[in-house]
Amino acid sequence: MSIPTSLSRRSLFGLGAGAVMVAAAPRVWAQAAAPAAPAGPFSLPKRAYEAAALEPHIDATTMDIHYTRHHAAYVAGLNAAAKDNGMIAKTPINELLANITQVPEALRPAIRNAGGGHANHTMFWEIMGPGAGGAPTGDVAAAITKDLGGFDKFKTDFEAAGLRVFGSGWVFVTVDKAGKLALLPRPNQDSPIMDKHMVLFGNDVWEHAYYLKYQNRRADYLKNWWNVVNWAKVNERYAAAKAGKLTV
Repeated sequence: MSIPTSLSRRSLFGLGAGAVMVAAAPRVWAQAAAPAAPAGPFSLPKRAYEAAALEPHIDATTMDIHYTRHHAAYVAGLNAAAKDNGMIAKTPINELLANITQVPEALRPAIRNAGGGHANHTMFWEIMGPGAGGAPTGDVAAAITKDLGGFDKFKTDFEAAGLRVFGSGWVFVTVDKAGKLALLPRPNQDSPIMDKHMVLFGNDVWEHAYYLKYQNRRADYLKNWWNVVNWAKVNERYAAAKAGKLTV
């Protein structure tokens, strides 16, 4: 993706002294305390289901804290970065992440951590749902068979990748415009978008995603998570990716 004219290196580096003030913000984003309601150009996406809808696989308390506190904190951090910087405020999150090296150095931690967290979680809520799970369907099923060795092998490899993430992070499936899939773990809130990849779907393996129910049993969480994957939504994202219209 080429850098948009509005987000040129010259424009970004001329954003002003206020950019320096957000560099320490990542210390706040990881806390579970409920932040103030986000004020700015970025906002929490509306979930299509209630917090209890993914029970018993993901408990309602975890879903509520994860969405209203953790994700909201990423949005608040992102809006803080955009507050005094018009180009950041006007640029979609996928473009900011894809061009992370052209963001001013003082703002880069905010965009990487809060921006990545916002993009990752926006995808996460979308590809889960009640009454979901089972085997993949449609074009995604065919792509998993072709590129990832079939669903059973893929599940084993995906769960193993999630277990190998040291500390906090994600395990993603990326997709290119030809529809080819790849497995890609990432630490912290790093997004594959930063490496010019499109994200088809992924699972959050930060402890805040599972610890209240599963404690240290990340393996159990990874296995149970398949019960809430909404393959219809994943197929919608797959079609969007091949059309070059997938954002987060």
